[in-house]
Amino acid sequence: MTAYEVAVAAEATLGEGPTWDPATGSLLWLDILGMRLHTYDPVTGRRTVRTTPQHIGAAKPRAGGGLVLNLRDGVGLLDPDGTFRWLHHEPVPGRRANDAAVAPDGSLWAGTMRYDEAAGGGTLSRIAGDGAARTVLDDVTVSNGTGWSPDGRLMYYVDTPTRRVDVFDYDAEGIRDRRPLVEIEEGAGYPDGLTVDADGCVWVALWDGGAVRRYTPDGTLDRVISLPTPRTTACAFGGPALTDLYITTARTGLDAPHPLSGSLLVVPNAGKGLPQPAFEG
Repeated sequence: MTAYEVAVAAEATLGEGPTWDPATGSLLWLDILGMRLHTYDPVTGRRTVRTTPQHIGAAKPRAGGGLVLNLRDGVGLLDPDGTFRWLHHEPVPGRRANDAAVAPDGSLWAGTMRYDEAAGGGTLSRIAGDGAARTVLDDVTVSNGTGWSPDGRLMYYVDTPTRRVDVFDYDAEGIRDRRPLVEIEEGAGYPDGLTVDADGCVWVALWDGGAVRRYTPDGTLDRVISLPTPRTTACAFGGPALTDLYITTARTGLDAPHPLSGSLLVVPNAGKGLPQPAFEG
């Protein structure tokens, strides 16, 4: 077991989406259902909270400054001065945004899901910097963690109810040859958000599993970080050297949540993360 620390004590309903923003030296994270966008500077301890107009699944840095947001009704751009505009507006009744990630080419791969988690009600779409959108996967139930190998040739992906972390071949044409990397055993929770480290290992948070696991590129489990918060949602490396693993947690649906449920946790010196590409839009 690796010792964790409390980066930000909070009561987020559905904490998600930790993302290191190198331009500001801060960690972005979200409360999807609370409609909050948080920042945390680990050097100064400074924190900010911004209310979002809709349920928000992801916020990622843009190459020119500002953020790209995966929101209930589509993908929007937040400029450094706070101006918001839609990039791809596609409201679907009963559906919301969930996790998203920036691909090696600077596009946003944005996931959706039904509020009622109906099977096949979600999608994974590629959103280019000019707003052009293409559905990459349909028949998704809860689109979740997405990440790429250090060489950019593999994409990892979680559709949570499958209990799997899948891997695809990836290139400029898209993804192909889907196959399972790992399957989470019964009783260990469900895979949620993920990140890939500099060694090509996949770290995945386990919803209802109270843990983050690291799997080697061949799918071997080689590390487990146990946590007191049962609904562990996502993880990402941050800090100036990308060595600290930040972990988001949730309170939603728990009759008696742990006092730290909804907080942002951190495991210092957990490994070495990969610099993440910024959205080219």
